[in-house]
Amino acid sequence: MGRLGFRVALGCAAVSCAIAAALVGRRLRSRRQWSRAVELVREFEEACATPVGRLRQVVDAMAVEMHAGLASDGGSKLKMLLTFIDKLPDGSEEGTYYALDLGVTNFRTLRVHLGGKPSMILNNKVECQPIPKELMTGTIEELFNFVALTLKKFVQREENGVDQISDNTKDLGFTFSFPVKQLSVSSGLLIKWTKGFSVKDDVNDTVGTLALCHYGDEDTVAAVIIGTGTNACYLERTDAIIKCQGLLTNSGVMVVNMEWGNFWSSHLPKTSYDISLDNESSNPNDQGFEKMISGMYLGEIVRRVLHRIAEESEIFSDAAQSLSAPFVLRTPLVAAMHEDDSPDLREVGRILEEHLKMYGVSKNAKRLIVHVCDIVTRRAARLAAAGIVGILKKLGRDGSGGVASGRTKGKPRRTVVAVEGGLYTKYSIFREYLNEAVGEILGEEVARYVLLRCVDGSGIGAALLAATYLSANR
Repeated sequence: MGRLGFRVALGCAAVSCAIAAALVGRRLRSRRQWSRAVELVREFEEACATPVGRLRQVVDAMAVEMHAGLASDGGSKLKMLLTFIDKLPDGSEEGTYYALDLGVTNFRTLRVHLGGKPSMILNNKVECQPIPKELMTGTIEELFNFVALTLKKFVQREENGVDQISDNTKDLGFTFSFPVKQLSVSSGLLIKWTKGFSVKDDVNDTVGTLALCHYGDEDTVAAVIIGTGTNACYLERTDAIIKCQGLLTNSGVMVVNMEWGNFWSSHLPKTSYDISLDNESSNPNDQGFEKMISGMYLGEIVRRVLHRIAEESEIFSDAAQSLSAPFVLRTPLVAAMHEDDSPDLREVGRILEEHLKMYGVSKNAKRLIVHVCDIVTRRAARLAAAGIVGILKKLGRDGSGGVASGRTKGKPRRTVVAVEGGLYTKYSIFREYLNEAVGEILGEEVARYVLLRCVDGSGIGAALLAATYLSANR
């Protein structure tokens, strides 16, 4: 071989070695990047762990806080607001009633026709529309002008489409999804706007849900809403209320609005992502439980985890910027990715491209994203389950004995908890995790407990309560 040929051969060998070295280096970097991403997810999963022992600690903490909140105003993170509702519908109510349901994102108007026993609800009409965003930060007059005008148009359509509403009095129930300190069954003082509302310058939605489900099943003792926001209420014995607050009532029970979104305990598995979300929120150190279990925040927690992965690895290519905007990933999108069972995770890819501008994400990276969704959802559902059992423990209905041991004439007492809200009713994996956790906590006792899915409970329940109280006063 001549000198020229020898030099060419050496040159080709050097290029081949350089290419091989580059490929090896790229593979090593890729492995390191992937290992870092997996490590971050594993650390997050460990921090979110909810073994049954921890859940039982949350159960105990919830019951303790309920006792403290009843004992004194400000004695607990739980507001434990008395609703002055000391009777619930029983199926004997008759007539036509209207209801308003001012929720977190939507406003509903309802008309319910009751036929008494055995017909009960003969028919109902519900209309729903989103609350304009500008009204969520406007004045109180603008918000309630919107409510009044919407109601007027609804009643006109229901009253045979006439332009003028008759002078006959219309009986109305009002569901309000925000914390109110009630002064009576029909009046109260707004404590604060929550769940994205900051309006400047009445039954609670959970109470309406309790009313509707108790209407159909008298064993219903509590109601929980797990949707954009979250809250719970339950039937408290009035002897406990009288002992704590000196309240006089002719009934043996009263509905208590817990405002459980503000519950907090050191036993809750709080991560660095939860801490940063809380610190950067409009209400830091407030609504801690809600920020871990409700639909307003689950998508944001997932986003924060993915953003850190994007910053500390390259498995999402250059997606760090697209993942940097707060609340760009909403919980319904998390649910859709989580429930994608297609072989190539087609729905995950579509959501990443259309909503996050993340293109070319590998199948393994998509799987990691789904796993993050699963961690966040599972923790939320299991903590919500612990909260529910905490209510049962306060009532002595968790199978552990106590004041109301859960037995009647030697037989175990049946207990029903109504559950409403999109996370529970529409997100099947969330519902499965919650039901599973209730079973784990209660063990063999779970057979006598029913979690009853409820739809439109807050609005129809308000109409039923209006019927109950108006009938009693006639």
